[in-house]
Amino acid sequence: MNNSEYKHNAPLKARSQNPAKTQRILVFQQDGSGEKKIEGIRRYGDGLFEIDIVSIDGSLSPIIDDAGEYIPQDFRTDLVLDYLKHPDLSFDLSMVCQRKKIPVVASGKKFRVKGTLTPPT
Repeated sequence: MNNSEYKHNAPLKARSQNPAKTQRILVFQQDGSGEKKIEGIRRYGDGLFEIDIVSIDGSLSPIIDDAGEYIPQDFRTDLVLDYLKHPDLSFDLSMVCQRKKIPVVASGKKFRVKGTLTPPT
């Protein structure tokens, strides 16, 4: 039997007429480091994404023992994008998200935390 003669007997499911659910993205940036990416998501995302931004601006101590001052603990989102420059903040953000079971994309970061994707830049 060739492909043109094949018949599928199972009923086909109609595609949902409901629009796709909006995905919530929380962006953490430092000194505007994520602005171009945020602009791209807004421009090309066709309204599929709800974006919230946490901006950390100004000079920081080289070592941050407690990132709680900078990283909120009470957020809810579907995905976190990490554009933080400070390694202590990025690591602590990934640990918070791991506990909350929220995936993180942290491009170019060197650390490994379960649930955090670190693709090369």
